[in-house]
Amino acid sequence: MNKRIYLDYSATTPMKKEVLDEMMPYFSEKYGNPSSIYSFGREAKQAIDVARDRLAKAVGASSKEIFFTGGGSEADNWAIKGIAYANRNKGNHIITSKIEHHAVLHVCEYLEKDGFEVTYLDVDEYGMIDLEQLKEAITDKTILITIMYVNNEIGTIQPIKEIGKIAKEKGVYFHTDAVQALGNIPIDIKELDVDIMNFSAHKIYGPKGVGGIYIRKGVKIHPFIHGGAQERKRRAGTENVPGIVGFGKAAELATQNLDSHIAHVKRLRDKLIEGIQNNIDYVRLNGHPTERHPGNVNFCFEFIEGESLLLSLDMVGIAGSSGSACTSGSLDPSHVLMAIGLTHEIAHGSLRLTIGDFTKEEDIDYVVEHLITIVDRLRQMSPLYEGVKGGK
Repeated sequence: MNKRIYLDYSATTPMKKEVLDEMMPYFSEKYGNPSSIYSFGREAKQAIDVARDRLAKAVGASSKEIFFTGGGSEADNWAIKGIAYANRNKGNHIITSKIEHHAVLHVCEYLEKDGFEVTYLDVDEYGMIDLEQLKEAITDKTILITIMYVNNEIGTIQPIKEIGKIAKEKGVYFHTDAVQALGNIPIDIKELDVDIMNFSAHKIYGPKGVGGIYIRKGVKIHPFIHGGAQERKRRAGTENVPGIVGFGKAAELATQNLDSHIAHVKRLRDKLIEGIQNNIDYVRLNGHPTERHPGNVNFCFEFIEGESLLLSLDMVGIAGSSGSACTSGSLDPSHVLMAIGLTHEIAHGSLRLTIGDFTKEEDIDYVVEHLITIVDRLRQMSPLYEGVKGGK
């Protein structure tokens, strides 16, 4: 197998050369601790300040409202736990949705064991929450609404502006996980009533192990990690200077190239969707048909198992996923697909292919060609398919 095609950009992205080039000096030449007052430390601190400004500019925030973390999951934990415990005197009710990332859902489950109450909103067949259901769920004990911007599995984009307006009118904090949004759709925090928003570098061609969080000025939130004065006394620990520098550069590039990136991945996404729908029967496109991540393709293929499909694709050099990378290896069907109303049998046949900057048109042709053959071969071995193909 010589050909290798990566179509799992929502799981992680390859680091861009420009990002690595900016990071390299901070591994060996500019190695100072940013908390030190001498020149080595000041040099590192200045690099962090530049990165903070770049991320702030990418989302329309003030640099004083941007903090760096060890990743998107840490930022989710900080946002939800930090708000919950800092505002416990006001209430103990949190609202989220059934299709959130596990970094949100598992935190909510943890808080439920500590006396908090959580409402898990339903979604429709496309993965959209109901704004009226959201309004009805708010009580005088509600302190936080946490709804992700772009779903990591099916790509549905939630009406964040409208959710923020509802939260603001009710005096409730609003957090959104924007890990899949940054670098894929325009973000301007000034136009959104969002109190907390988090990001991850490795989703935008930056390094792994570094994330960011926007915390609006005036938000009452507890620090997540204690032990030092880093990040303005809100996130202790010596900063990952090379990672932060890379994140800043990746955010800058993502903003500069956003229009061309969206046009590129959307064109190939539509080509891939069309190629699958026109050549393979018994398939279901998951997610909203228009309000979706520009590079996300998520299908369910009836009468086959997603794991067999992934392994067969890997044998011809194609990398995809059956949903979130955080749940790979699990025998349970995706909680997202179950929440949009799919049966266990259909949900087990899911395939997520996500397109990025380095995807080529011939890659899409190659994937469609092999997918047709693989699906047909797997279905020929399925007793469930045997019962329906005769009636075609």
